[in-house]
Amino acid sequence: MAETHATSEPSRRPHQTRNRWLAGLAIALGVCIVAGAIAAEYIARHAGPILRRSVVATLTSRFNSPVELDSLNISVARGLEVHGHGLRIFYLAGPTQPDLEQKQGNAAPPMLSVNNFDFRTTFHDLLHLHANLTRVDVDGMELHIPPHTGGHITHVEAPKSRVTLTVAKIYCKNVKLVIETGHPEKAPLEFLIQNLELTNAGAGQSMPYVADVINPKPVGNVHATGHFGPWLSDDPRATPLDGDYSFTHADLNSIKGIGGILSSTGHFSGHLSKITVDGTTSTPDFSLDISGHPMPLETKFHAFVDGTNGDTTLDPVQATLGHSSFTCNGTVINIRGQGHDIAMNVDMPHGRIEDMLQLTMKEAPVMRGAMNLKAKVHIPPGDISVPRKLQLDGKLHIQQVEFTSAKLQDHIDDLSMRAQGKPKDAKTDGSDHKPEVASDMTIDFSMANAMMLIRALHYQVPGANVDLDGAYTEDGNAFDLRGHVRTDATASQMVTGWKSALLKPFDGMFKKDGAGAQIPIQITGDHGNFKVGFAMHGSDDSAQQIQSQLSQQRSAPRP
Repeated sequence: MAETHATSEPSRRPHQTRNRWLAGLAIALGVCIVAGAIAAEYIARHAGPILRRSVVATLTSRFNSPVELDSLNISVARGLEVHGHGLRIFYLAGPTQPDLEQKQGNAAPPMLSVNNFDFRTTFHDLLHLHANLTRVDVDGMELHIPPHTGGHITHVEAPKSRVTLTVAKIYCKNVKLVIETGHPEKAPLEFLIQNLELTNAGAGQSMPYVADVINPKPVGNVHATGHFGPWLSDDPRATPLDGDYSFTHADLNSIKGIGGILSSTGHFSGHLSKITVDGTTSTPDFSLDISGHPMPLETKFHAFVDGTNGDTTLDPVQATLGHSSFTCNGTVINIRGQGHDIAMNVDMPHGRIEDMLQLTMKEAPVMRGAMNLKAKVHIPPGDISVPRKLQLDGKLHIQQVEFTSAKLQDHIDDLSMRAQGKPKDAKTDGSDHKPEVASDMTIDFSMANAMMLIRALHYQVPGANVDLDGAYTEDGNAFDLRGHVRTDATASQMVTGWKSALLKPFDGMFKKDGAGAQIPIQITGDHGNFKVGFAMHGSDDSAQQIQSQLSQQRSAPRP
């Protein structure tokens, strides 16, 4: 028995030694864990204030403006994860909206505010007092660009910071950019930016950016890439920017009275208070609700956007509608609480009248011909459809007019033959449903309240000149034109047989100012039902008088 005990005692010693080592290792590991936890807690508690001062100091120096930060928390679960909440940067020269405190009795909004932001750093960076942040994520940012103050900007002393922060990229979502205006009658420009990526966000340098913007009207998505900055704290509106953009799937139906899907691409440059834009648009199915006939519309434009008041100057716009080409220039004025006031000058040297009629009338175009147009266009603000509030004033010249209505064209052919003293040909040409003559037409017109005022219509066919005044409803459902026809032939030469003999004594009565005959006429009706005849009265009425009478007829209750 003694021998057995002696041999077992040495065999236990290695096991006991190993157990003591394992116990010691476990104790050491536990101590390390506890020490690490204590160190992490210590770092978290002390690094928070250090990083908070660093964030405030960096932004104060970057924007030369006072900075507030509600909270900044650190998690050490996966390195140093930093979460900030309630960041505000105030404009040094005064409130973003100088009169807001007086009007609303509270403080004006800060120049820049951020709901939440996150970034990660390392213990190594903190120990070396320099944190190079590869990525900062921002959610919920609002940037107000104030009006020009004209005041002197003093330097803001940034708080001292032990750690220097540099940022490689900033990723923002849910961003609102507001460019304020110093004009009380102007509304500020507002842009909703879904996503914004800024690169090399350092002081005193330009930052490349990528942005996705929601355009409110027409509703669509804008994707832009370019450069922003360097930030000018003395005058933020003078901060330069440039870029290329694409505007896709813009639904024109979001604007009352027009329709189609627009796409646009272009380049812009300048600064926040004045941006120059060069671009193109394509709308293959542009339409007005009064007609519902889609037509292709292509434009190329040069524009200036004034961020001080939200106004846009277009100079020029080169456009093609169907087979008609034209240029225009003018302004788009932003009216607070009302919308946009649009004023344009249009010059169409090479147009087609059928394109214009197809765009504006439900029925098929009543005529064809080459067209020259010069007009002033005004679309006032207001929550009514564009065609209903459209105002026009201009002159129109149509060459080689041919009417698409065989009945109307026969009337014109008949008139031309008789006016030339060929009444025998009038019977044939005026009933064959074929165009024998082409004509020219000049119109001095204006349009408002969905009605066109014809101040002077001069219509010329071989053998006759027609001068009319009158009114024409925008939808083509009613028109009334009155005036005179002057013919080369006398009254008796325009008819045959006994009618000619009967009229011959009265030729002198109808002759006037060198014309063979001057006859009062009236053309009334609508697109599908019209009547041409002698004007028994009112042939000398002005266009305004005829318009008033037509309006009264349309508003009178039907029996």
